[in-house]
Order: sequence, then structure tokens, then C-alpha cells
Amino acid sequence: MTVTPAISAPPAQQAGVPAHRDGNVLRWLGAYTSSMVGDSVYYIALSWAAVQAGTPSQAGLVMSVSAVPRALLMLGGGVVADRLGPRRVVIGSDIVRCAAVFAVAALLFLADPGLWALALLALVFGTVDAVFMPAVGALPARVTTRDQLARVQGMRGLAIRFASVVGAPLGGLGVALGGAAAAFGLAGLLIALSVPLLVSVRVRELPGDDAIAAGESVWGDLVTGLRYIRRHPVLAPLMFAIALGDLGFVGPLNVGLTLLADQRGWGASGMGAVLAGFGVGAGVASLLLTVRGRLPRAGLVAAYTILAGSVAIGALAFVPTLVAAVGTALLVGLLAGLSGAMCGALLQTQADPAYLGRVTAVASLVSLGIAPLSMPVSAAAIGAWGTGPVFVVSAVVCGLGGVVALCVRDLRRAELPR
Repeated sequence: MTVTPAISAPPAQQAGVPAHRDGNVLRWLGAYTSSMVGDSVYYIALSWAAVQAGTPSQAGLVMSVSAVPRALLMLGGGVVADRLGPRRVVIGSDIVRCAAVFAVAALLFLADPGLWALALLALVFGTVDAVFMPAVGALPARVTTRDQLARVQGMRGLAIRFASVVGAPLGGLGVALGGAAAAFGLAGLLIALSVPLLVSVRVRELPGDDAIAAGESVWGDLVTGLRYIRRHPVLAPLMFAIALGDLGFVGPLNVGLTLLADQRGWGASGMGAVLAGFGVGAGVASLLLTVRGRLPRAGLVAAYTILAGSVAIGALAFVPTLVAAVGTALLVGLLAGLSGAMCGALLQTQADPAYLGRVTAVASLVSLGIAPLSMPVSAAAIGAWGTGPVFVVSAVVCGLGGVVALCVRDLRRAELPR
């Protein structure tokens, strides 16, 4: 059955203050933004240090180490988030990540530990991410009311865009001024800044928060959560639609775009312009949701924007000029940003609070564990058949997510709370 959890509102929300004017939500947003910028700086520092300490293949291996524990432990991380509470898990995760980054910064400053320290740091980050990401996804429902969750998704999207724009230059500046050690130190400071902000955030107990305490084991709670998703009339098809959309989106917009820019002679600057167009489009979508707070007929909007976005993805391989490619990428970003925010808000509002961590864990595993597998497949397919056919196939896969959303009545009719 469809679950509509009742959430008591904090004083500011009961007075009708929208999320983007609520100090409690803004403190959460500041913590999230600081942590995301710190992550961006961390990845710049890690890649630079790995390249300096080893061969390119060794550096690539170090960069991929974190993906293994993240994929293997993500579902269990959702159980941990539901058992302990998302704010407690996010605070603990940021403390561990901060300590690990500072430790490696100190090692690099005092000595040359080699690749082993970097690989260990990546392993720690991947392990902590497995519990951090589900908790981050489950936290918004505890800092605002259900009718504000779409607006919060927009605010979160703006934070992600800000982190991607600001993080890389900050990481490069840190490396330029003091090497990898300084960049790691900067990343640690940014992550540390999120902790006092999170401590100051007020959270509420939601109906069902204590239900998981009766679970017999982590495995039993995990199976219960997966069964809950499978039987839910909205969440089950929504997960399927998200998976198809991500599988068709990740390959072309990562590996495929690089190969397309090389074939067309756009160069690195041209590829950067196309990516900037995508970022602007996604930012506009996030800003729209932040200002409006809610779009009616959310399930239908998600379906149509996934379908339209898939057409734009396919068209990207056939546009004749760089200017047209930038415009198409902007459209892709706008449509993907809207569909992603709608899907995220539906996940938040349709899931019973007791299962939010596990629901977020499954969605994160699909997006971060399964979808990236399409990148090597896309690269090999482009090498064999060229960019055009591969982009078209990817667009079809992505579009199937929209078809699922249109064909499943409960998902198509799903609404965000007013």
C-alpha cells in the first residue's frame, strides 16, 4: 500500500516559512555544501597525489579503490542509517572522513608514504560513504516538512552544482600553493566545518523511527527493507525508472562526451563548454524548484522530462556545431535536473520514515554502483560502432525509464504533498 507518513513540523514550518527561508534548513544546507565542496577538493588532491606517487595505471587503481566498499556495503549502510538515525550517522561519517584526510595530509607533509597511504584513505572514504550517502538522503525529511521536500531537493541540487564549480579550482589552488598535503588539509577543514553546523540542526523523530529497533539482525532488516520497496506501488517502479535513466545517461555524458569532442575537434575547451552548458541547465532546474517549491503532477513531470531528456541525449551526437552542442547540453541538464529532483522528492515523500535510509541506499547503489558500469561498455561500443549509434541506444535505454513512469498508474499519478 502507499504509505503517507505524518511528520510533525518544527515551529518555523508551522508558521508557513518556506524551506529556503528556514534557518534550520539553511544550517543543514550549509553543512551539506561544505561537505560536498570538501569532497571535490579531496578528489582533486587524491588524483594529484596518486599521479605524483605512481604510474597512471596505479593512480587509476587508487582512484577506483573507494568504489568497491561503497558498492558492497551501501545496502547495509542504509540499515545503519535507519537504526542509528541519519543525523548521527552523517556527523560520525564526517568526523571519520575529516580525521582520515588530516592524517594523510600530515603524512604527506612529514614524509613520502607512497601509494599505500592514498589507497588506504580511498578505502576508508569508500567504506564511510556506504553509510554516509544513505544517511544524507534520509536527513531532509527530518529537518523540514513533506510539502517542502521538493524545494529542498532543488536547494540540494544548487549545492551540488556549487560544489562542482568551486571545488575543482579550490583543490587546484591548494595543490599549487602547498602540494597535495595542503589540498588534503583544505578538504579536511571544509568537511570539519560541516560538523558544528550539523550539530546545530534540529531534527524530529518521525513516525516509525523506532520500528527498526525490533529487527532481529542487520540482514533481516535489510531483507525487510528490500521487500518493502519491491511491494510498494510507487517506489518499486520508480527505482526501475531511475536505474534505466541513469544507465542511459551516465555513459554518454561521461566517456561518450569526451570521445565526441575528440572526434569533432572541439578539444578540451569545447568539451568544457558543453559540460558547462549541462551544469547551467541543471542549475536552472534546481533554482526553479527552490523558488517554486512544488510542481504539480510530479510523477507525470518526471516521466515526460525523462523522455524529453532522452531525446536530447540522442541528439547530442548529431548536432553540427559546438554552439548547438552547448545548447543541447543545457537542455539535457535542465530536463535531467527536473526529472532527478522529482524522482528524489517522490522517494522522500512516498517512503515510510522507518525505511528512508534503506530506500536511499538502494537508489544510491543504482546511481553510483550500477550505472557507472555503463562507462566502459559505452567506450567499447563507440570504438566499434561510433558515437551516433551508441548515443541513440543510450537515449532509448534512458527513455525506457520515462515509459515505465508513464505506464505504471500509481507512479504516473503520484503527487508531492502540498
